[in-house]
Amino acid sequence: MAKKQQAAADARHYDIVLAPHITEKSTMLSETNSVVFKVAPRATKPEIKAAVEALFGVTVTGVNTIVSKGKTKRWKGRPYQRSDVKKAIVTLAEGQSIDITEGVRA
Repeated sequence: MAKKQQAAADARHYDIVLAPHITEKSTMLSETNSVVFKVAPRATKPEIKAAVEALFGVTVTGVNTIVSKGKTKRWKGRPYQRSDVKKAIVTLAEGQSIDITEGVRA
């Protein structure tokens, strides 16, 4: 029964942390021991912290979130709205890091 609960917890963590957000700014944040992730729109800061600690095996000292509102664009003359994106800036403990290019610890 414990394995089933562990698998459900792991799946929930993958539903919270969706992908790394790799830009020039997020790369510069890595100098301050921070990593940026795209997260689920309804995810809370404690859920994000628990998910990152479980998936990557690191200690998280802080989580800041940002909601980037979707832009209005035009395609073939018709307007449409891009989806909103929630990002989390996760600050790690001193001496710890997450290498985004390698696989996730299972």
